[in-house]
Amino acid sequence: MIKPESLETVTILGSGPAGLTAAIYAARADLKPLLIHGGQPGGQLTTTTEVENFPGFEKGVMGPELMDACTKQAERFGTRFIQATVTKVDLTKRPFRITLDNGTSFETKTLIAATGASAKYLGIPKEQSLIGKGVSACATCDGFFFRNQDIAVIGGGDTAAEEATFLTKFAKTVYLIHRRDELRASKAMQNRVLNNPKIKMVWDSAVEEILGDGEVVGLKIKNLKTNEFTKLDVTGMFVAIGHKPNSDLFKGSVDMDELGYIITHDGTKTKVPGFYACGDLQDHIYRQAVTAAGTGCMSALDAERFLQSEEG
Repeated sequence: MIKPESLETVTILGSGPAGLTAAIYAARADLKPLLIHGGQPGGQLTTTTEVENFPGFEKGVMGPELMDACTKQAERFGTRFIQATVTKVDLTKRPFRITLDNGTSFETKTLIAATGASAKYLGIPKEQSLIGKGVSACATCDGFFFRNQDIAVIGGGDTAAEEATFLTKFAKTVYLIHRRDELRASKAMQNRVLNNPKIKMVWDSAVEEILGDGEVVGLKIKNLKTNEFTKLDVTGMFVAIGHKPNSDLFKGSVDMDELGYIITHDGTKTKVPGFYACGDLQDHIYRQAVTAAGTGCMSALDAERFLQSEEG
């Protein structure tokens, strides 16, 4: 069983596209990186079925398969992997100290955070088990698979409006379900939604139940004003109520925006020298596998140059 050295050179937290790309670059630079998987090895892509927009895969690739290939590639160059949960990160002095849930504590010269962001879901029965089978939190990732179908988007902010508008490229009808009687989205986005003939608003309503076992076949909708229930015949449900960056470990140590995303500058640098943030942990705009991988590459190069500068 792999255990961390008392002093690591490069430690990477997270094993999605950002973390694994960082590992590949750091390993190829002979930095012998240690990668800690965390709660969801492979990141959000492991909950996705077919990925068709990642370069190099003409016919698409399954999300888990892509992450498995990236893991093996990183391992081939010498990355060491540990399955554990990090309970504490001390960034007050270098080397940084990391504590794991099994009580193990070690130090690292540099630290790359690629812990990502978690999509917020409704928390209703069957929702999690049907992710990738009709339930999604990414229109860009999964919209193509719902061509000429009736689908629903849940939410009322800019994200929901953008996702609903994007999905009209593929779907026959997009039902936008919102708990209130007006959208929270910007006026420009509201106008775009309300003037789109493919988007039908479902006001003052919430999803009470997802219908279907192995796949989504409909939604049970509750009107919050009348308490009446209706059935909506859709084959897909896109939850667009926001994301939460997995940044709690670093609160108080680095600069974050109001949503909790780590603020970086000059690539993936933070205000703490030797600590880098990449992927969805610092990107709430694009949130794509390929952009996460790009910043993972940047973070490894940033760490390598930092270590070289220290050596003189």
